[in-house]
Amino acid sequence: MSRRRQARLPAAAVTAHIEALSHEGRGIARIDGKATFVAGALPGEEVSFRYTGRRGRHDEAVVEVVHAASPDRVEPPCGYANVCGGCSLQHMSPAAQRAHKQAGLLERLLHAGAGAPDTLLPPLIGPTEGYRHKARLMMRWVDAKGGLLIGFSERGGRKVTEMASCRVLAEPLGSRIGWLRERLGALAIARQLAQMEVAIGDDGNTQLVLRNLAPVGEADLERLTALASEQGWVIHLQPGGPDTVHCITHSPAPPLGYGLLDGRLQLHFEPLDFTQINPHINRAMVARVLELLAPTPQSRLLDLFCGIGNFTLPLATRAAHVHGVEGSAALVARAAANARRNGLGNVDFAVADLAATRIDAAWLAGGFDRILIDPPRTGAAELIGQLHLADCERLVYVSCDPATLARDAGLLRRQHGFRLAAAGIMDMFPHTTHVESIALFLPEVC
Repeated sequence: MSRRRQARLPAAAVTAHIEALSHEGRGIARIDGKATFVAGALPGEEVSFRYTGRRGRHDEAVVEVVHAASPDRVEPPCGYANVCGGCSLQHMSPAAQRAHKQAGLLERLLHAGAGAPDTLLPPLIGPTEGYRHKARLMMRWVDAKGGLLIGFSERGGRKVTEMASCRVLAEPLGSRIGWLRERLGALAIARQLAQMEVAIGDDGNTQLVLRNLAPVGEADLERLTALASEQGWVIHLQPGGPDTVHCITHSPAPPLGYGLLDGRLQLHFEPLDFTQINPHINRAMVARVLELLAPTPQSRLLDLFCGIGNFTLPLATRAAHVHGVEGSAALVARAAANARRNGLGNVDFAVADLAATRIDAAWLAGGFDRILIDPPRTGAAELIGQLHLADCERLVYVSCDPATLARDAGLLRRQHGFRLAAAGIMDMFPHTTHVESIALFLPEVC
């Protein structure tokens, strides 16, 4: 926002009643009939707030004083909660967070014409702290803050939060960000470090990918190698795109991995691969997918957006055959290797652009009695329009965006004759407004 625009904002605090909570987790007040979204406020509260922005149809603000608190208000567990943009709901009890997310999912489903689910599934819940095993942290050198900063973006901006720890990031990183700032800040390359990818396996295998905007000298390589050796970590550098990632501390890098089905399956992945950030909820989510799809020894399943085989392999332990499809050739290669490693011969994989308006593939012709769809935030509208669903007895949709899930649920109902048999949320990202959802669709004749 420009200085001129900022000067127009009222200087005095405004006191108001908070009527509701937006999907983005901000309280909604109405001042002279105009909606004001108030960060840090909860429904039912009386607060004083300060304006941070004015728009044509709404204004934006941040809480300064809570005069009458909601019973759902709690003390944030993290000291950076009012600054860091990584979490925006730490002032709200975890149970109330989940209720808000569930209500938002149902509202979107009804609005999109998908209808209410026959069964509302209980939320999948897990730890609310130390749950993130994957994260992308920003890195910036800021002279005014004394050097290198590592953290999530500040709320409402691009600045890096000045933080020494993170309550949602898994150990050994969560409590050691301040320590890592000092060690990396002493490097000659410190001013040219842009971001850090963190990946932690079930066994504590901790790998960092540092995005370096300039070549790293021999002295810095020695310091990074010493740091990795001291902590038992693995460090990679990324001077360009994803294909430039290379390990500087091990040759080869030890594989990252996690277990499913009580450890009977072990999946390997690379630090930049897409995997679920919360292993506790991921294990519960896999179990729920198995429950909802209910594969039989005769079932032929289609797993769309299969990634490294997170659902494909567990499904293969119960079905006759599973065909996984993914847009990334690298992830498909990883999925196939995971299948071989776990001795599963009843799976195969294919690479396809599942967002394309016209897909030319044999699997589109059908022949699958069960289908799983786990798309990115954009959803699967183009794909659903091309699927042959006459043979499908059960379709499960795993979603990271309730808006596109609701849209696609409407398509399945109106164009393909499926009913929404069950739906619910999975609390993959506690303290954030991000909603992970799951839905089961059955043919209307059932």
